[in-house]
Amino acid sequence: MQPNPTLDQLQIFVAVADTGSFSAAGRKLNRAQSVISYGIANLEAQLGLKLFEREGTREPQLTEIGRAMLEDARRMIGVLQRIRSRVDGHHQGLEAEVALSVDATLPSPVLVRVLKAFEAQFPTVMLRLHIGTLGLIPDHVVSGQADLGIGGLLGEVDVHLVRIGFMSIVLAAAPSHPLALLPKPLALEDVREHTQLVVTDQSERTKGRDFGVFAYRTWRLTDVRTKHILMREGLGWGGLPRWLMADDLASGRLVELDLEPFSEVRSPMFAMYRNGTSPKPAAAWLIDQFKRQFGCFNEFEPGVVPTAPGVPEDAQRTL
Repeated sequence: MQPNPTLDQLQIFVAVADTGSFSAAGRKLNRAQSVISYGIANLEAQLGLKLFEREGTREPQLTEIGRAMLEDARRMIGVLQRIRSRVDGHHQGLEAEVALSVDATLPSPVLVRVLKAFEAQFPTVMLRLHIGTLGLIPDHVVSGQADLGIGGLLGEVDVHLVRIGFMSIVLAAAPSHPLALLPKPLALEDVREHTQLVVTDQSERTKGRDFGVFAYRTWRLTDVRTKHILMREGLGWGGLPRWLMADDLASGRLVELDLEPFSEVRSPMFAMYRNGTSPKPAAAWLIDQFKRQFGCFNEFEPGVVPTAPGVPEDAQRTL
């Protein structure tokens, strides 16, 4: 049984194919031309086939089977390089996988930019991504289901917090909604009689408690996206992140509600990890990237007041 090609032989093969000559491949790999020639000859002997035509041509030309094998060689080199990178990362304390729990209200542009950079920075680290709401994020962190959580807070949580930015929360309704037709500003008495759409915390963290609920009649939902759709259809009013409905506000599919005791607020966003632990390299990098990307995102947020007069601080962090 013939020995398998070595990584060194495959690298020589790819270098000759890419550069077009043994001498250029030697310069690229910092090897003597004779070493390159010997490596190719030895590889061809092991495989029992010719990879390059050398006769009647100034420079070696890939044979038909050589061209077919080239992509296989590239893939094998890539796999072996990833194995090396994974081993080196393990020795340096790099995680094999990061479990990330993210609030559904996190701005999509921020999440996408961070994950694209993560893929490029840590090609050997796998990612598990969970999208949740409200108390589920710290619950995942505390229980160990997530190494890192990204989201807002309601009340006290037993996790380590790093503030990474904020989201602007505004009240809105469809233009056909009765509240949108009333003179501004709206009083609490105006909104209490109209159905408010409220996202309910699926964790036990805030069971039996309401935050930012003004209406006597509510519809309880489990996700922000459904709330957004129902608001556009005029089935209720409520608060949403400005980024999520920016296009709707610009096009008139939704209109802002000016409620007297509730001004547009900044809802703080945090990275969170378990108390008594320190983030490993990839998780620590993610915290820094979320902070950077939120910084860029918040630069384009309109100036808003940090608190809403007459509304408890916890109430400002809900939807």
